[in-house]
Amino acid sequence: MNKLLLIPIVISLIALLTAFIKAINVYKKPRGTKAMKVISNAIQEGASAFLTREYKVLFVVVVFVALLLAVSNKGYLSWVAVSFMVGACFSGLAGFVGMKVATFTNARTACAAKKSLNEALRVAFGGGTVMGLSVVGLSLLGISTLAYIYILVFGSSREVMQETLLPVLTGFSLGASSVALFARVGGGIYTKAADVGADLVGKVESNIPEDDARNPATIADNVGDNVGDVAGMGADLFESYSGAILSSLVIGATATIYSSKNELSLIYLPLILSALGIVSSILGTFAVKIGRRINPQWALNKGLYLASLLFAVFAFPAIKMFAPKKFIFGYRTYCYSGIYYAVLIGLICGILIGLITDYYTAEGKKHTKLIAENSKSGPATNIISGLGVGMLSTMWPAIFISLAVVLSYKFSGLYGVAIAGLGMLSTTGVQLAVDAYGPIADNAGGIAQMTNMAPEVRQRTDKLDAVGNTTAAIGKGFAIGSAALTALALFEAYRVSVGIDIVNMANPFMMAGLFLGAMLPFLFSSLAMDAVGKAANDMVIEVRRQFKEMPGILEGKQTPDYKKCVDISTTSAIKKMILPALIGIISPALVGFVFGPLMLCGLIVGTTVSGVMLALFMANSGGAWDNAKKYIESQEGGKGTEQHKAAVIGDTVGDPFKDTAGPSLNVLMKLISIVALTIAPLLKIITPLLK
Repeated sequence: MNKLLLIPIVISLIALLTAFIKAINVYKKPRGTKAMKVISNAIQEGASAFLTREYKVLFVVVVFVALLLAVSNKGYLSWVAVSFMVGACFSGLAGFVGMKVATFTNARTACAAKKSLNEALRVAFGGGTVMGLSVVGLSLLGISTLAYIYILVFGSSREVMQETLLPVLTGFSLGASSVALFARVGGGIYTKAADVGADLVGKVESNIPEDDARNPATIADNVGDNVGDVAGMGADLFESYSGAILSSLVIGATATIYSSKNELSLIYLPLILSALGIVSSILGTFAVKIGRRINPQWALNKGLYLASLLFAVFAFPAIKMFAPKKFIFGYRTYCYSGIYYAVLIGLICGILIGLITDYYTAEGKKHTKLIAENSKSGPATNIISGLGVGMLSTMWPAIFISLAVVLSYKFSGLYGVAIAGLGMLSTTGVQLAVDAYGPIADNAGGIAQMTNMAPEVRQRTDKLDAVGNTTAAIGKGFAIGSAALTALALFEAYRVSVGIDIVNMANPFMMAGLFLGAMLPFLFSSLAMDAVGKAANDMVIEVRRQFKEMPGILEGKQTPDYKKCVDISTTSAIKKMILPALIGIISPALVGFVFGPLMLCGLIVGTTVSGVMLALFMANSGGAWDNAKKYIESQEGGKGTEQHKAAVIGDTVGDPFKDTAGPSLNVLMKLISIVALTIAPLLKIITPLLK
């Protein structure tokens, strides 16, 4: 059975090789004029400088946590420290690779837009594919290789798997989650500080176009697209993907299997399914091209739908081959076919969440038109309308997630719930490629604007950018939905590991934990929003100063000081990301050791339920505000009107909603569960300070 691990190891290496080939193909494309190269280089240098400073802070945190684990009296925690370091390094590497490729793809996409819309789409999506395949390849490679090594060290008996190997592997997910939270919060603060500052002073006060070279915050804004929406999103989904795999492994180890020959099959199966998901994603990327329907959204959807269909086809024979015919979970007996149904449920739930997100946030759809119409009355009615849309948009995803949990549990118990989460994330390779395409297209449009390229080039990049806004919103909904299922699976893994048989909701410790957990997403979001507000205020002051002290900027006679704005975003993000990120690491350990494992159960449940709803509300309201603004801009005479200015203000409110606080919450939920799962063996032997 141990040789089965060679399958995910080989396929993950194929994914990385494919990503490398894609990167080489993109790199060979022309970069355009000297002016385009100068701006692209400035964006690349700014993004690299920020990630370098961010990773220095992360290095200190990662080493400190690893040392705490290594010096613990529990011997297995030293191996957890090794897994933690590997998970953190691989997560950081995935984000760095994606950012690097995205920043050298932007000018090439703008140059490709001179030829055709299809060529620009191919280049932008090619850069995004490198991000997607790097994330899934590094995640599966890290988990499978560590599992292979640990089996050689500890052995592969069922008892060793349950008591040592799987708890040790959770360190990988802990490292990935820790890096993801810092990357999401830090990148989100950076990009939104620049974006809000550029919009308020540039478009609203000075009435100059978006991405105008005269705006001092323009370069910082474009850098932010890469460090927030590429590196941050990459680390986010790396963590989600890893958490889904590991939660399935841990829960699979608790099932009772009739046949001793297949007693470890439910542990290996998630790795096999993940490998098949990567194969499906690679094949799905080849379907992304514009045909007779000149529609970039449909071209991207073809890749997603093909990958999903292929995975659904590949999964059944794999489950039939590797899963046990029957297994017991809890007090019920399940059949292998139930696992396949759980996979399909997760896959379908992810697609439905994407569709409903598109319905509430896409440009030109009912709700964005409503927000645009209400903008005629001013920014107040725009904001009220956007908040209402965000709140309404939580209903259907909540229903879909609830149905997915109930149905997958019916077919395969809690193992089915974990597998449903894995099924939802099975096509992460192509889904993340679509997400990363968005900021690349956005940067390409900015470069086209700043270098005064032909109007048809800007029109093509605008089409790609408008689709990118929708794909980004769908990606966030997809990540939040998968986070809900993964967090539930991690909670069950924690409950089993800590030895709690029955969760009594009436217990005062459980209730107290629920209230604290429900509060945490609001506290976390408050800190993130406050950080963006303060950094954006500094950016507004700086842009106003430059316009006032250097009047030649607006006349096109002076060059703005771009570096000053880049430095404001960088410094603010590094300083302000630490406190929100530490909440996710410290709070579960503090509650667990002081009040006990049952109160920590409540904390996990409260954070998950509150976090999912708040994240959906923030992500969808922000996406709807953004595309309502885009819809107004697409109308004749839309730009520069009072209606447009009101929509820009609404969009600036939505920016930290959808790109900082909202997407960071799904990382917070899973990090709290992962920390709880990691310390579960200690909680079993340490008496809490307060009973």
